[in-house]
Amino acid sequence: MSKPFDVALGRLTGEDSYSSAPSLFIDGGQERGTFFLETFGCQMNDHDSEKVAGVLLSRGYRQVQTPEAARLILYNTCSIREKAAQKVFSRLGEYRAKQSEGKIIGVLGCVAQQEGEGIFERAPWVSLVCGSASYRKLPELIAQLESGNHRVTGLDTDTDETFETEITRRDNPFRAYLTIIEGCDKACSYCVVPYTRGPERSRASDAILREVRQLAELGYSEVQLLGQTVNSYADPSPRKMRFAELLLAVAEVPGIRRVRFTTSHPSDFTPDIVAAIETHPKVCEHVHLPVQSGSTKVLRAMQRSYTREEYLETIAVIRGAKRPIAITTDIIVGFPGETEADFEETLSLLDEVKYDSLFSFKYSPRPHTPSMKMNDAIPEEERSRRLAILQNKQREIQTARNRKLIGQTFEVLVSGKSRRENQWSGYTSSYRLANFTSHVEQLLGTYVQVRVTGVTPNSLVGEHVV
Repeated sequence: MSKPFDVALGRLTGEDSYSSAPSLFIDGGQERGTFFLETFGCQMNDHDSEKVAGVLLSRGYRQVQTPEAARLILYNTCSIREKAAQKVFSRLGEYRAKQSEGKIIGVLGCVAQQEGEGIFERAPWVSLVCGSASYRKLPELIAQLESGNHRVTGLDTDTDETFETEITRRDNPFRAYLTIIEGCDKACSYCVVPYTRGPERSRASDAILREVRQLAELGYSEVQLLGQTVNSYADPSPRKMRFAELLLAVAEVPGIRRVRFTTSHPSDFTPDIVAAIETHPKVCEHVHLPVQSGSTKVLRAMQRSYTREEYLETIAVIRGAKRPIAITTDIIVGFPGETEADFEETLSLLDEVKYDSLFSFKYSPRPHTPSMKMNDAIPEEERSRRLAILQNKQREIQTARNRKLIGQTFEVLVSGKSRRENQWSGYTSSYRLANFTSHVEQLLGTYVQVRVTGVTPNSLVGEHVV
């Protein structure tokens, strides 16, 4: 079980003793135990970086804020989109000369798993390539480098040691991420996740709840359950707790005020999940349900396991809840073979569902995926045109939906303070960003009531109701 890093106290919490942690070596006046960690990608990657940092901190390493100050430079990578992977290699190119300065450069995460030892060929100055399933082994992998090995890999995916590392450093003092299921079995034709993170493996419910209780004791009031397909959770313990039951059990832990979860898969989104949101106020009224396309023909080519009609049936169940639930989604435009008529079906889906927000992307072919071999590729210019049309339509929908909230009051967990005087920000339970004014001097980490006085397409504007 992981033992979170207490940011406020600046120490590792837990019962373990770390007397075996390596000392910080000095090499030319520079500490060999310093590390710099940059993260690309989603919340799963953010949480993976918390795990990596926790492992290194517990072994005597010290995190620094610039690669220039670090002995060990690590890039935790995302390969979902081509642009993200390109950014990683661009960043590696910037530090080509660092190897001669005695630094160790490592690539972690999805690009590491996707490219494997091929990274050494593209960037010979890289010494470490490590996938997410091997983060527990980072100290021994780095020790191999320190002992003289020039290239070290950790690329196993057939392990359940991917949930929480022995130590997890928590970057957010108010909200804690918690992986409950790793990998994916859905085999969508465009997606590299099954290759980079392996098959679905669920974590035992008792281990999850034990850690949630510990997080609550440390002062965390919001927990976000994570998984590539989080609602596909299958409790491996004899208890066989369903995902909806797990949500309710986490919500019952004393000290926990909000329970979030992402990302859900439409085929496994069952009515009991809606019932859990309806019946327990601590389960946040927000569902991220990626549709990817509004055309059944395109969905079949994507090897998504539902039709447009089946997806809309699930949306109807969510919209029919007694408690209003915000719905967000992911959409890919320009998938191979997507006609103008298919694209129009996606636009009509936006009109029908009226999402509260969405993440939209141009299709990009990923290595090891079936879609790479598909014909009828859509030209880049056309993909860009469709993306712009989609985003403009969604911007109009979001603005209209947000305007309906003017005059209402929402509870906000305050997580940010602007440089502008008396300006604060945070999220509602439905995961809407609220920027608001308050004359209270200290609000970070508190829950406040905010009355909405205005909106933008992406946020609410309001004032603190004292």
